[in-house]
Parts: sequence; C-alpha cells; structure tokens
Amino acid sequence: MRVDRSSWGALGLAAFVMLADVLTKQAIVAWVAYGAQHPWLPILNIVHLLNPGAAFSFLSQAGGWQRWFFLAIALIASLFLLVMILRPQTRPLERAAFGLILGGALGNAIDRVLRGAVVDWIDMHWGGYHWPAFNAADVGISAGVAVLVLDAWRSSRQRTIADRA
Repeated sequence: MRVDRSSWGALGLAAFVMLADVLTKQAIVAWVAYGAQHPWLPILNIVHLLNPGAAFSFLSQAGGWQRWFFLAIALIASLFLLVMILRPQTRPLERAAFGLILGGALGNAIDRVLRGAVVDWIDMHWGGYHWPAFNAADVGISAGVAVLVLDAWRSSRQRTIADRA
C-alpha cells in the first residue's frame, strides 16, 4: 500500500493532537491539585478532574468495567480511522478530520491505560453555567467531527450544483 502525502499529513496531525493531549495532561497532573479550580480568563478555569466515563461523564459511576469498554471502543475506532486515512479514496480534508479524531481517541485511550480515567482540565463557563470539563483530546475529536460535517455538507452542495448543471 502506497501512503501519499495527505495520509502522512493526517498521521502527523494525529500525532500532534495525541502529544499535545498527553503533555497538557501531564502538566495538569503535576501542577494542579486534584479537584482544584484556577480562574484563567473570564470564561475559562483550569481544573484537574478525572472522568472514568465518556463524554459528559456518561457511565462515570458504572463501577469500573467502563474503563475497558471505552478503551476497547477507542482502539477499534482508532483502527478504523487509520484504515480511512490510508484508503486511497479518502479525500484530503477527510483525512485531516480523521487525523484529528484519531489523535484525540489515542490521547484519551492512553489516559485510560495509565490512570484508569481521563484527565479533564478545561472548564468553560458563562455566568453560573459550566460546560462539562474537557481536554485537548476532546478538542481534537470535536474539531475533526466538525470538519467532517462541513466537508460532507460542502461535497453534497457541490454535487447538487453539478446535478443542476
């Protein structure tokens, strides 16, 4: 299988997201006491929380089995994303999106292996309302999904315009 330039770019993007996630989590664990909250900007606190569940703490109180369940999902998803990145039919923008998601999935998987839970450290808030805490891996995953949605919308729109012509 020949790996083209956009595949290498997507793999590099995945490595960047994963490394950024691992390093920021290491810094938080080293410098911020567990449960602490440090105001940083008017809408941003730096916190140190552990989430044994998934997004929005889904299944966080499940008793421990969810660690291995979510780790298995992350590894299966990572394998699928790798195949999609290397697939010749995948468009470059899709590859970049898959790379962002892959880096995030691997970053959170590393946390599940090392800590049994995911370190969340970004607390966005407005007034008294707080978005659930998240991390750099979650940013990569969310950005990747947003790029996929925008690319699908753009591709669909281009096909519609071509069909009308």
